[in-house]
Amino acid sequence: MQVVAIGGGTGLSTLLRGLKPHVVPPAGGSVLRAAISRLTAIVTVTDEGGSSGRLRRDFGILPPGDIRNCLVALAEDEQLLTRLFSYRFSDGRGLAGHSFGNLFLAALTHLTRDFTKAVRVSSEVLAVRGEIFPSTLSDVRLKAHLVNGRTLSGEARINQTPVRIRRLELVPRGSRALPEALAAIDAADLITLGPGSLYTSLIPNLLVRGIVPHIAQSRALKVFVANLMTQPGETRDFTAGDHLGAIWEHSGRQRLFDYVVLSSGTLPAGLLRRYALEGAAPVVADRDRIRELGVQPVMAPLLGESHVARHDPLRLARLLLRLTQEHKPSAERAERERQLSR
Repeated sequence: MQVVAIGGGTGLSTLLRGLKPHVVPPAGGSVLRAAISRLTAIVTVTDEGGSSGRLRRDFGILPPGDIRNCLVALAEDEQLLTRLFSYRFSDGRGLAGHSFGNLFLAALTHLTRDFTKAVRVSSEVLAVRGEIFPSTLSDVRLKAHLVNGRTLSGEARINQTPVRIRRLELVPRGSRALPEALAAIDAADLITLGPGSLYTSLIPNLLVRGIVPHIAQSRALKVFVANLMTQPGETRDFTAGDHLGAIWEHSGRQRLFDYVVLSSGTLPAGLLRRYALEGAAPVVADRDRIRELGVQPVMAPLLGESHVARHDPLRLARLLLRLTQEHKPSAERAERERQLSR
């Protein structure tokens, strides 16, 4: 099967780590029942903070951080080169805070004058199992219109807003998706969005011209993976239905997804207390609201064993691939009936 995963931040790289073992090696011979012949990540490029933001300002390149995380997640092994891409300098004038992988991508972009080629070369160096594309090559920023009438500009400020976001937009408007990314969506058997920051990692991809209509027209199984926790800024008090409703509003009120995946587990009390101190809480699984939006909720035990609230990547990947296998026969039947009715 062919899989397209859309998003950004740690959520996308977590999902890719779970999908990677299912990707058929170049020489073939996978023994996994649910084998992936092609895995494509489509990654947001609106980051303005940290090492990525500094490189973006200093050298005028797309922010490499989320791309780097995907490269590391899909690397063939965890040997020296992979660890090197994750290495972050702790001191040094001008170097402190930068990761080696970000600097490598910045240098390659200047050498090749092509960000996508720099990503492709980096993928070859790390023997990455999959393809990674930025959602657009345009130098875009985020602008949020709040419910109180104010506006906020920039990913960092939007991420921390105490006021609900009414509408998000890309500046400048009209950024186009890469043709290769759209072709991957068209050929996919499974398309996923999330987990990840709703307004700074997920919705920005949907605002790129071409992404939403190609998802809407695709016959793939389309799954939204809901976050485990709200975010103190952009999604304070959001339910899973609120997340889905925001996506619906920013997609021209089109129903893009067949399923919403929700975690059925309960976080340890100590972890809940720690998140509560930051103003975060578990995302409420309001399944009736999700069904009202025309999407089927799927509950599964997906909590990972970690000191942070994160999905178990292997369990999440297995669930998504099982749903795709169950969907494929009915999709093939529908396509045959459509052809016969012509």
